[in-house]
Amino acid sequence: MVALPRVNLDPFAPGFAMDRFLSIEAFVRVADTLSFAEAARQLGVTNSVVSHRVQQLEKYINAPLFHRSTRHVRLSEVGETYYRQCADVVANLADLTDQMRDLRATPAGRLRIQVLPGFAIRHFADILAGFSRQYPDIELDIVVNDRVVDPIEEGFDVAFQIFAPQNDSLIARRLFTLRRIFCVAPEFIERWGKPERPADLVCSKVALYSAYPTRNRWTFTRDAESVEIDLAPRMRTNSVHLLRDYAVSGAAVVCLPTLVASDDLLAGRLVPVLHDYALSSFEFAAVYPATQRQALKVRVLVDYLAESLQGEPPWDVPLMEKGWLR
Repeated sequence: MVALPRVNLDPFAPGFAMDRFLSIEAFVRVADTLSFAEAARQLGVTNSVVSHRVQQLEKYINAPLFHRSTRHVRLSEVGETYYRQCADVVANLADLTDQMRDLRATPAGRLRIQVLPGFAIRHFADILAGFSRQYPDIELDIVVNDRVVDPIEEGFDVAFQIFAPQNDSLIARRLFTLRRIFCVAPEFIERWGKPERPADLVCSKVALYSAYPTRNRWTFTRDAESVEIDLAPRMRTNSVHLLRDYAVSGAAVVCLPTLVASDDLLAGRLVPVLHDYALSSFEFAAVYPATQRQALKVRVLVDYLAESLQGEPPWDVPLMEKGWLR
């Protein structure tokens, strides 16, 4: 381990010279890119300025930080040790500076959003109304569809969806647990009877949401015991609202997200079945490009929704109180 002089890296400490921080910042950028020219471009200064700042830091430390040649730049042993100490400090200070700037900034601009219909139609509007009152300078451009989208490829600032992103360039922030429930109209029960166990669904008239990853094989769990059933739906659709209407008409047993089914269950238009069995659930999340992490307009929207949806979802609470959700 190379011993370094004790260097105070706290820029708010007495005696810390701002030019020393600029030198440390220049050093970290060069170490990140292994290029004085690229570091200068990122910092918006000339190559000579970056070179001078690094030289000043080397003079202060009294050791070379880089091995330089006409073609290559690489960290010295001292430089590697020093970089490990400096990199997080520079990043944290940059984040802190952005946060302090945002405290005095007014969130503004256009937000292009994609959201699943089940959430948009039943609950999103009320939350967005409050958001718009709090942030009147943010313009909302909302696309409602049942597709799982890649926000980067399709140009969305944020997508609200239930499936985890497959792209490392995307960030997912959980908002709530999306639960599902099998249900049926009273008219269906009068005509065909009520399914009492998972196996009853095999011979029943079933309709399913086509976007569920479970497809035809379903797992029902009760008292730590699981039963797997293969279902052959008479109808499959990518619209949860068509599925809901199909169920209310008495045409089939369906599995709906509780955020879609809750009102109908409480009003008696639909009746829960097999509710003593647990189904797998999904995490409903705000998905956005990693490059948007520090975008103020994105952050305030995601934070607002996360705060609005704290705890159990309001549509699930009455179902839990009735014992319809496990």
